[in-house]
Amino acid sequence: MVGYNAIVNILAVETSTELCSVALLRGAELFVEEAMAENRHSEMLVPMLRRVLERSHLDARDMDAFAFGQGPGSFTGIRIACGIVQGLAFASDRPVVPVPSLLALAEQSNERRVLAAFDARMNEAYLAAYARNGADWDEIVAPRLADATGLPSLPGRRWIATGSGFERLPWLREAYRETVEMRLAGDLPRAGAVARLAARALARGDAVAAERAVPLYLRDKVALTIEERRARR
Repeated sequence: MVGYNAIVNILAVETSTELCSVALLRGAELFVEEAMAENRHSEMLVPMLRRVLERSHLDARDMDAFAFGQGPGSFTGIRIACGIVQGLAFASDRPVVPVPSLLALAEQSNERRVLAAFDARMNEAYLAAYARNGADWDEIVAPRLADATGLPSLPGRRWIATGSGFERLPWLREAYRETVEMRLAGDLPRAGAVARLAARALARGDAVAAERAVPLYLRDKVALTIEERRARR
């Protein structure tokens, strides 16, 4: 376990959306490489990792832990991030901190009560809600796959909405019309937020061994139809 006041080095990757994002947290300094990747995460990620290490004058073996945005989101992107981070962690004998991508979106909003949602395709959303508690977050609604039926309610009003789900799904905007005070447009989860969350998790002792780091898919079979998934509930 690393103390809250310790200077730590965290290398983080976030590829759950079309943004390919890498960040290295060196104490209070943050080194970032980002680019819109669409479906090119696998070819862009390693060069970006090399550049951020060069800029920070550090080696992978200098890291205290590695972190990745574990999803939900793009199946391919999440698998790539998990695999890269596991490989680095195995080679360096360091732990891994999986960070929910929806939580990273809440972290970078600089708001106190955040409802985050990604467009999950098939007229569904990946959804979670968080409330700030000091430097950390309380999970109000755990990450879930949601559709227009049976959406979770939120305590109180004045929530901030963020993520592509609110931009692309009219039923989601309508469902939380009375609860959401403001909507942040165009934001995507970034590795800088993943790194900051991972540093706090590492201080709490929440890192895991590389082999235990797993993606957060929520939709376990992408080819399953909506009717088939509803029948299994």
